[in-house]
Amino acid sequence: MDEKEIFDRIRKGDEKALEFIYKKYYRMMTKMVISNSGTEEEARDVYQDALVVFWQKARSGNLVMTSKMSTFIYSVCQNLWRKELDRKKRLSNEEVDSSVSINTDSAEREKIVARCLEQLGDTCRKVLMYYYFDELSMQEIADKLGFANTDTAKTKKYKCKQKLDELVKAQYTEQDFLD
Repeated sequence: MDEKEIFDRIRKGDEKALEFIYKKYYRMMTKMVISNSGTEEEARDVYQDALVVFWQKARSGNLVMTSKMSTFIYSVCQNLWRKELDRKKRLSNEEVDSSVSINTDSAEREKIVARCLEQLGDTCRKVLMYYYFDELSMQEIADKLGFANTDTAKTKKYKCKQKLDELVKAQYTEQDFLD
């Protein structure tokens, strides 16, 4: 079967042709995800989602193939995987916190951070202390403080960290942080 014939069969709803495509390109598509920080399971899910997109577009009659099917499916896989990586990054909320990071490699920095921590509300102070100093997980923090879930704890940590950054910026200059 050539590509045109396979594509025509898929447009008509032939699931056997889709199954053929699934098997033919499985390795190539999943390799892309795995080589970009993904697991075998994530790769399989992304590939299956990409094939659903391909199937729906082909069946709608609105898809005109100007490249090979593998190229089209590969680009859908890439886009889906990028979106998934972005989602994971946002969820983790552990990206490098901007501006002043809590860095306790000097006594003066410790004092500055401690003074600003004291100005935060009780909950914010606890969240930041548990996370940065006690190194508790988000689940442990959520449990200790009675938050609904880890997402609530992550959001609270992020907002409290922003408040702390603002306090430090308002009261101290970069010069105060130089050794």
